[in-house]
Order: sequence, then C-alpha cells, then structure tokens
Amino acid sequence: MDIIAAIATGSAATAIGIVRISGEGCFSLCDRVFHPANGRPFSGQAARTMIYGDMLDAQGRIIDRGLAVRFPAPRSYTGEDSAEFHCHGSPVVLRELLGALFSAGARQAGPGEFTKRAFLNGRLDLTQAEAVIDLIDAETAAAARNAAAQLDGGLRRVLLPIQDALLEIISRFYAVVDYPDEDIADIQPRQIADALESADRHLTALLDTCRRGKVLKSGVRTAIVGRPNAGKSSLLNALVGYDRAIVTSIPGTTRDTVEDAAAVGDTLLRLIDTAGIHETADAVEQLGVERSRKAAEQADLVIAVVDGTAGLTEEDREILELAAAAPRWILGASKSDLLPDGVSPVRTLPEGLRKPDASVSFSSVTPGGLRQLEAAVTALFPAGDGGQAGTLLTDQRQEDAAARARDAVRRAREALEGGLTPDAVLTDAEAALEALGELTGRTAREEIVSRIFSRFCVGK
Repeated sequence: MDIIAAIATGSAATAIGIVRISGEGCFSLCDRVFHPANGRPFSGQAARTMIYGDMLDAQGRIIDRGLAVRFPAPRSYTGEDSAEFHCHGSPVVLRELLGALFSAGARQAGPGEFTKRAFLNGRLDLTQAEAVIDLIDAETAAAARNAAAQLDGGLRRVLLPIQDALLEIISRFYAVVDYPDEDIADIQPRQIADALESADRHLTALLDTCRRGKVLKSGVRTAIVGRPNAGKSSLLNALVGYDRAIVTSIPGTTRDTVEDAAAVGDTLLRLIDTAGIHETADAVEQLGVERSRKAAEQADLVIAVVDGTAGLTEEDREILELAAAAPRWILGASKSDLLPDGVSPVRTLPEGLRKPDASVSFSSVTPGGLRQLEAAVTALFPAGDGGQAGTLLTDQRQEDAAARARDAVRRAREALEGGLTPDAVLTDAEAALEALGELTGRTAREEIVSRIFSRFCVGK
C-alpha cells in the first residue's frame, strides 16, 4: 500500500495538533521533514518514544518545533509502519507540515482510511472499527463506555463462541464426507441440535440489546407538547442548560419546532420543543401546530406538559390523546414551584386514555426541579447492566446481520426436527455463519466495508 497522511485533530485552532502518516517506507519519508534534536535520523529513533525536533516545510524551512513518534509494524494502529507529529495546533502549521509530507511522497488519506487499514491488516474487526466512530460521536458517558468496550473486542467475544459452534458442526460433517477413509466420527443429530439451540439462544439475547444500543448511540427522539404557555420552552431550556427557546408570558411565542439535545442521566434526549397546540385562525400558528402534531407522531417519547397550577382544558385533553399514541409518554405538570408546599397537581385523565408511562411534576426554575422527570426518563430507558458494555448491537447493519443469522439457525432447527438429512440442515447453518461473518468482517462484502468507513472523518 502507498503512504497516506492526514491531520488527525481537525481544522480548528487548538493547543496541540497531530498529523498522522502510515505505510511502508514512511519512516525514511519522515526523515525529510523532521530533524530530531539528538542528531540521529528519525528512522533510527527508538520505537514508541516521543522525540523532540524541528519540523520542516516543503522548502526545508523550520515551521515548528515539537514531538514525533514512530510505530513500527505490526505493533501500530494500522498494522503498518506509522508515525505521528505533535506540534502547535495552528491550522497553518498543520497544513504546511502536511504539504511537506505530500511533497516527500505521501498522499492525502481518505475518510476512515487509517482505521480501514487497521481492519484490512487484522488489527480490528468490523465491530471494533465501528466502535471507533461511535466513540468519536459519543454524546453521553454511557455511550462512550459502550463504544470503548466494543473497541476492546466486547461484541467480538460474544460472537466468536456462536461462530465457533456452528463452524465445528459444519466442518465435522464435511470432514466425514470428504475423507471417508479417515477415522473421523460421524456427527450426531443431537450434537447438531445442541449447537443450533445454543446459537439461537445467544443470538436472541444479542438481538434483545438492540433497543438499548440504539438509545445509547442515537438518543431518544423526544417531543415536548402542550398548549401555549404550559411551560414547554422553559422545560427545554432547563434540560439543555441555556436559553435555547424564547420564553415570554405572551401565548404562541414558539411558532415552529425548536430542536436540541440533552443528556438526562445516561440517556440522550433529542428534544423537539413544539408550538402550542390549540385552535387558531393565524395561518403561521396553524403551520406550527401541524408541525407539532407531526413531531409527536414521529417521536419515540412524548412529554405532555400541562400547567400544574390550572385544571385540564379541552385542548389539554386533545393533547394528551396525541401523546398517548406515542410508544412512550410522560405526563408532566409544570410550575410546581408555584404550588403550596405539600400540594400535588392531581390530574383526572380522560376515560379510555392509555395511562402515561410516568406522571411527574416539575419546575424549570428551581434547583432540583427536574428530579422527578429525570428519574422517569431513567426508568423508561435504563442504562442496563454495566457488564453489558461493549456487547450491545448499536446500529441497523448489525441488527440486520444478527437477525438473518438467527433466522437461518431457526430454519436449520426446523429442518432437523422435520427429519431432513444433515447436509440440508447445515446449508442453513452455513447461511447463519455467513451472516455472522458480516458482523465481524470475516465474510463482509466490499460494499459493506466501504459504506462503514465512509462515515469516518479524515485522519481517523
């Protein structure tokens, strides 16, 4: 492979900037752009040791003084000879250094090309490669912990026993068929049944992690609905920690959806503050109300906000019916700070309405006023067992591959129970093994690999 180079720390000015390079021959190339202060060539420096020296531009002029480190193959991130330059994070300095590397013979790395090489060289499997971008994109501590554990091979360790069990029964069968003169014991139907039952059980448990994995990675699409001045925008601002939405005493201030994200405990909420839902003759407000209804219909969670100091109106009742149609909904009574001590806003819900998953009162202006709401969100979207970190399926590609593997295993079990011959049964077992291979990269097609790494930024 040719030598690739890229800025790894983005284009914004930072205290420290990093330029990475990888590929056979990169050390001698680096000798042309980095002169160590100890006088020895960079290519002859100790491995995995920071070396201080001068960084030179394409004309050989000093552009910065900083540190460089080399990582000989195969003990490097990419599995190839690799190096990093750590300099001051001026975008100009970084571009000049990168230009010097290009002039010396390197080329610009593509998005995710360093991690792709790590995959192709066997340093990472696909689940670990996907964990790299998940770790970069993590917006909560729980998401970061899960991605870090997956990068450490957590998901691979769950999949390997399933793959090995299927591979054992398949290889045993073909060994008997292909080498009839060898003293190889026939595989028994009971052995096949046990392996298939175990694979089915483990794949089902793995697929059960999808919901939590997607919540960790992508968050929960959450619509805040209510009539004008119920306290929706105040709640959004309190959750995100700044004045994201305009709040006034004038009804109808919010006329369009306002979106932001907030971490509530270990759960990331993708918040959508909506226009107050009510009857209006104002054409602009009508558009806002329609967008509010659509946001509620598409949400995973709806927080229906009612004024805790007033009774339910007919408009409130219509809003609650809209909220109750969501997969999960919370009834939130606002302005609890305005109620006398010990008084709770008791609500009589309309008959026939699906009960909320939680009923809370809250204040957007007092310290600790959101504790009930935070507890309700945590209960609805639990963090799960800490030991699960790294073993959750976090995206649609992973879920699809695992589901196809389980479907194939179940077809094999049905064929075995129906009395079909082992060769017919193991055809589906092979299909299951193929699908599992897509998860780890053992059998992943080139278009799958390309699609995964297209999500990465340059320099990773």
